[in-house]
Amino acid sequence: MLFEFVELMEKILLTILLSSLIGGERELRHKGAGLRTHILVSVGSALIVLTSFHVFDIYKDQTMIDPTRMITGIVTGVGFLCAGAIIRGGNQVTGLTTAATLWIVAGLGMAVGAGLYSAAILFTLVVFFVLIGVRKFEKKLKHTKL
Repeated sequence: MLFEFVELMEKILLTILLSSLIGGERELRHKGAGLRTHILVSVGSALIVLTSFHVFDIYKDQTMIDPTRMITGIVTGVGFLCAGAIIRGGNQVTGLTTAATLWIVAGLGMAVGAGLYSAAILFTLVVFFVLIGVRKFEKKLKHTKL
């Protein structure tokens, strides 16, 4: 029981840490979905994955049950949430990067919930690099004339 609790706390803390890196960058850029939103999406995704695995373990000998059905709901639900982050005004579209980061932190939460810690950490670093490093490159491209 204590081991389960410690493992659960590790998953929650890792999920918070990883989603905070991404959400913090969005917060610093004053985007609509910032630190708290990213953490909540990621932690919620981890919770659903953990719950689906738990339900599967309870009922696997009694009935056919597919733990991925609940996980599939995350992708649909977060997709709907991301759509709300995208705003179109005239020829301008904003919120696409924030929507993408929300979708990604949902995936990070799913990965941590499923125990794929290395993948979650690696993907967080890649996303953080894209948000920070590629932004500088992107600005240089905008000022380059072809």
